[in-house]
Amino acid sequence: MTMAATDSSTALRPTPQKRKPIKGRWLSYVRKTWPLHVLLLPALIIALIYNYTPMFGIIIAFMDYEPWLGVNESPWVGWEHFEYLFSYPDAKQVIWNTIIIASLKIVMQMFVPVVFALLLNEVRLTWYKRTAQTLVYLPHFLSWVVLGGIFVDILSIRGGIVNRFLGQFGIEPIFFLADGDWFRITVILSDIWKDFGFSAIIFLAAIAGINPALYEAASIDGANRWKQVLHITIPAILPIFIVVVTLSLGRVLDAGFDQIFNLYNPLVYDKGDIIDTFVYRVGLQGAQFSFATAVGLFKSIIGFILIVISYRMAYKWAGYRIF
Repeated sequence: MTMAATDSSTALRPTPQKRKPIKGRWLSYVRKTWPLHVLLLPALIIALIYNYTPMFGIIIAFMDYEPWLGVNESPWVGWEHFEYLFSYPDAKQVIWNTIIIASLKIVMQMFVPVVFALLLNEVRLTWYKRTAQTLVYLPHFLSWVVLGGIFVDILSIRGGIVNRFLGQFGIEPIFFLADGDWFRITVILSDIWKDFGFSAIIFLAAIAGINPALYEAASIDGANRWKQVLHITIPAILPIFIVVVTLSLGRVLDAGFDQIFNLYNPLVYDKGDIIDTFVYRVGLQGAQFSFATAVGLFKSIIGFILIVISYRMAYKWAGYRIF
């Protein structure tokens, strides 16, 4: 009896399958996915040429580089440019301006798209919802070169539509692009107006993935629309919100060169000059190539550290992983 039971249990036990060796699995994977890798190859080549090859140029940050001498004959100065950076009269103000403008942009670009996505999700008229989505997406595809000219005209103190409107209420003309404090507000609000619709896509996608049965069950239990948003929609999109917020920390030193460059002027350098525009003026216009490279390298290193920290935070708090 015992031997029969043993034989029966042995017969029913599944036979362990031998796993393929790593080399065989790798070859099988390559055979299945090689067309996708071929499609990716042009983008990889472009990234290597335009993103990674220029990195060898950071060596001039440690030289007193002169174009006519080249990299080989330019004298080596070590950390001199970095020391000069922190002793430069305007450097600290430029770094502070960058942090303030970029941080406010990040904060506003987190909350405004979420609020817009929540409000748009409550719209029941399909045609109105699609029209609103299209209208708020459009500014994202306009260049700051175009928008810069438009804002300069509409915010002008002479004939600008905004100041003409304010004049109807007896308000004195405001120097939106010539006063440092107003310039910061203008930059932040115009950046939100341009990109909040496009940034809301990820939150709309997260909302669309919520199980409708949750709303039906909440409605049966007597929850109104506000309570459904508060207890179902917001908790459902909270993980993706945490991921977006943490990953945006890597852009703390990226305040938007295109926008600032097309809107600022010498009158607002004290409040509106950021690292990227500072590098452009000093490096290209002032021909201080080594110093400008040192400033750019400093920004890149800080940005890299912040990106690493943000990915660790996203993994810890929201389980986000690149692969």
